[in-house]
Amino acid sequence: MELKLINDKGKSAATVAASDALFGREYNESLVHQIVIAYQANARRGTRAQKGRSDVRHSHKKPWRQKGTGRARSGDVASPLWRGGGKIFPNLPDENFSQKVNRKMYRAGMCSILSQLAREERLKLVESFSVEAPKTKLLAQKLKQMGLGSALVITDDLDQNLLLSSRNLVNVRVLDVNHADPVSLIQFDHVTDATKPEIKAAVELMFKTKVKTVQVTNVKGKDKRFGRFEGRRRNWKKAYVSLLPGPDGKQQEITFQAQE
Repeated sequence: MELKLINDKGKSAATVAASDALFGREYNESLVHQIVIAYQANARRGTRAQKGRSDVRHSHKKPWRQKGTGRARSGDVASPLWRGGGKIFPNLPDENFSQKVNRKMYRAGMCSILSQLAREERLKLVESFSVEAPKTKLLAQKLKQMGLGSALVITDDLDQNLLLSSRNLVNVRVLDVNHADPVSLIQFDHVTDATKPEIKAAVELMFKTKVKTVQVTNVKGKDKRFGRFEGRRRNWKKAYVSLLPGPDGKQQEITFQAQE
């Protein structure tokens, strides 16, 4: 397995031989899903707490007598059936959300993610990556010159200038090689939007056909309401692809659904 080594301009300068056991594995979607869910669950803390029947502050006097009123019997205003009463099964702060993942499974999942990133050319190697001073502007300019929009920078020696420069960039994260995690690996991507040549190449590769033209339009996100919360979905792009006639002279048609 060979990985591309890029220069300061983002262009391929050389190739580096890599282990097939680490970067040449098949993508195991179910295993990657399991380790990502387990990693997020293990980072969760039980910071929520609800009051039970014995925790709410109410009088324990019987509201009315048992019989003779014509109303339903009731023994305590702290009952979960009443408004303001305690919860039946309250959430406790000591709740444990952790999930166990075997060490071999975690390592195999990380290798699967790295192999898929290498196949998609989302994994780039550089000789050195540093900035002269702890300034966000310098790091942003360096990433722009290299053609990297959203990037996860993994270094063997964590540079303090590089770490301080990346804290104000929402689409950039700097990690030590010992602290690389599956969520960060699949979250970041150095390509922000697909260009027309990339769309053309993808359609020709997937459907074994020839593309005539590609037109891209910007679609405004719709306003949505979720209960009492209002918001707007993010803007997205729609591509219109025209195909060349087939060998028999007939117009080719393809139907597929792409997820954003």
